Amino acid sequence: MDYDDALNRGLERSPDIEETGSRDEVPDASVRPEGNVTVYENFQATADRLGREPDHLLKFLQSELGTAAKIDEAGRARLTGSFKQSRVQAALEAYADAFVRCPECGLPDTRLVTENGATMLKCDACGALSALPDA
Repeated sequence: MDYDDALNRGLERSPDIEETGSRDEVPDASVRPEGNVTVYENFQATADRLGREPDHLLKFLQSELGTAAKIDEAGRARLTGSFKQSRVQAALEAYADAFVRCPECGLPDTRLVTENGATMLKCDACGALSALPDA
């Protein structure tokens, strides 16, 4: 089998990828008021899209927004207080900059790893290993 045949065979077997936007794009936060609480409806989907644990993301949002929060049984975040969508979105962007995007190449192909007892950001695209701010 020559190169062209192998390439065509590989392309035929690869799944079709439907492009829904940029890979490093932070999903829009869907928030709504509910009494004295702001409900972040698509919280679980956002954490999944960013590739991070929901608890880690929630801890950051609590710190960034200066509030208490919890994850309910439906996977929504319930933030104590009234927050506009733009404020929650700004906090998500700050999270992505600090804990998702590689500071060297800017790609979102990263994961959190523990090196010598410290949590670091490891980029699978360029191989960079970066220190993280306190979460």
